[in-house]
Amino acid sequence: MFELLEKAALTGLGFLSLSQKKAEELLEELKEKYKVSEEEGKAFLDKMQGMAKESRERIAEIAEAEVKKVIDRLGLVPREEFDRLQKRVEELERVRKEPESGEPC
Repeated sequence: MFELLEKAALTGLGFLSLSQKKAEELLEELKEKYKVSEEEGKAFLDKMQGMAKESRERIAEIAEAEVKKVIDRLGLVPREEFDRLQKRVEELERVRKEPESGEPC
């Protein structure tokens, strides 16, 4: 399940990268056809890069939230919780194996 979400996120990021390339091509076309200045073109490209960055961040947030939902739905526990419970079980097993005081060994 995690692999599916990871692939979806990477696909989204790939799409944004493609969009960035298309933005650069559009910028060249604007400069050639409409005589857009270098400064205007750079401002446009910066705006497009900012939008792409925001989109990547948003996709990462959405993917993380979805992974958490899947983990909760499957009843999985976080690693920290698992480690804590494992230590508790080990301690209980150790105490159980120790002879009680007053009993001969």
